[in-house]
Amino acid sequence: MEGFDVVQLAHAEIYTPNPEGTLWFFKELLGLEETAREGQSVYLRAYEDFYHHTLKITEAREPGLGHIAWRTASREALERRVRALEQSGLGLGWAEGDLGHGPAYRFTTPDGHPMELLFEVEYYEAPPEKRSKLKNRPSKRPLRGVPVRRIDHVNCLCSDVTPSRRFLEEVLGFRLREQKVRGGGEEIGAWLSVSPLVHEIGLMRDATGARGRFHHVAFWYGYPQHLMDLADLCAEYDVPIEAGPGKHGTTQAYFMYVFEPGGTRVELFGDTGYLIFDPTWKTVVWDVTNVNDLEKSTIWFGGRLPETFYTYGVPSASWERALGQRG
Repeated sequence: MEGFDVVQLAHAEIYTPNPEGTLWFFKELLGLEETAREGQSVYLRAYEDFYHHTLKITEAREPGLGHIAWRTASREALERRVRALEQSGLGLGWAEGDLGHGPAYRFTTPDGHPMELLFEVEYYEAPPEKRSKLKNRPSKRPLRGVPVRRIDHVNCLCSDVTPSRRFLEEVLGFRLREQKVRGGGEEIGAWLSVSPLVHEIGLMRDATGARGRFHHVAFWYGYPQHLMDLADLCAEYDVPIEAGPGKHGTTQAYFMYVFEPGGTRVELFGDTGYLIFDPTWKTVVWDVTNVNDLEKSTIWFGGRLPETFYTYGVPSASWERALGQRG
């Protein structure tokens, strides 16, 4: 396999039965900027996201995952991964594209999560009043809420983690950074990346046994203090906090989990966790049958995660349903 063909999480689409509330959450509380509207969908980006959008919100009857999009390093890299996807049997074919990006190749994970690969993207051009004085920042820091800086990662629930983890590694070139196992080696969690980030995608065993559900989308702050500021606002404005602020042992991330008004879990990342530059990195394995591994991998500090963390997720749409929503 050619290395570094898939290089970045490009965007995610979520469904909401409460578009007004969901947009209030992302725009007024997290400070995302609206870049476009089309049909039932609104396109948003954080102030240090360089592309047209990193989050697409689509009105629907129930919350859910529309799709997850990954960018490749080049057109040639995209073509190589498409051939691999077609050989895997999980490829679904090409689409012309969407606002903000060119042609995309659609596929699903073995557990049924809808994804796409793309290369051609539209870069955000800020109007004069939103241009930052920092030449390496695509737009000014907003004055609303506690603004997040960029999209960070996604997390998918799986009926069986191992097939989806192997698919990401063997077909798309992801690297397994951390892993949770139990008993005779049963895999219950995997954190993978295509960059020095400790993960761009997490896979967790669904405690209910369901297939293809979505756990959360995460946005990055860079400063743990922002989690405290946001927690204060969530309490004031009745936004449910599921867990945190706290710190995971896995990924070493400062976190807070909240539910946006449409019903999707959102993680706010207080820092990067840690970065991996070692080309011969050995996967960190936590054995949760060991009490210390179980406790410290999940919560380094900050209390306990509630039962909902393991049982609540939103369904993934089929690509057919996703296309229907767009229409």
